[in-house]
Amino acid sequence: MSLAQPVRRPTTTFGSGGREPYAAALQADTGPLQLVDLERETWSSFDVGRWCADADAADLTMLLGATGPVLDVGCGPGRMVRAALDLGLSTLGVDVSPAAARLARRNGLPVLERSIFDPLPHGEWSTILLADGNIGIGGDPIALLQRCVELLAADGAVIVEVAGDPSADRVYRAQVRDGAGRVSEEFPWAEVGIHALDTAAVLAGLQRVQSWSTGERRFARLELTTR
Repeated sequence: MSLAQPVRRPTTTFGSGGREPYAAALQADTGPLQLVDLERETWSSFDVGRWCADADAADLTMLLGATGPVLDVGCGPGRMVRAALDLGLSTLGVDVSPAAARLARRNGLPVLERSIFDPLPHGEWSTILLADGNIGIGGDPIALLQRCVELLAADGAVIVEVAGDPSADRVYRAQVRDGAGRVSEEFPWAEVGIHALDTAAVLAGLQRVQSWSTGERRFARLELTTR
């Protein structure tokens, strides 16, 4: 198999460095942690325990009608990888966190410690997942979606979980923190609502063909504009 080459790779990544609060939470299967916007001095909570549990009903909507092979980007400990495998779909997860990748592999899941911007062992993925706000990876949604286009099969789809606020459109310097005072290094991140996703998608050569919500969570399906 040929290896698809990267667009570019962010120099710092989600929750890495410092005292590694994300890794510590994964090892303890606990949460919540705080994702801190260093410019506005605001924060939001996310629950690592949920990421370590089985996929819930809202998660599973991302796989409705999905075909394999599936690439789960920023898969964490691999709940969406397991859910896709349970549906009989050929699936691979990638995550830059060594702790997340180790935990997933310990549970028998096919997960690589790798960035989507690294070479990957397949050139045409039918479904690419960006769950849990992972459209924010690297703080550059356009570059991330361009990379997805490079990897996507002609009839494939990118399934994105967006911010609850449809007008959200912000790139910022972030940190992950926990209740014990552990703090990660700074990294670039983005908060992307459905309107900003539409703009980034067009610039990357994609178009939104579907959107839906489950509770407070919002999702969108993107396909190539050349289909």
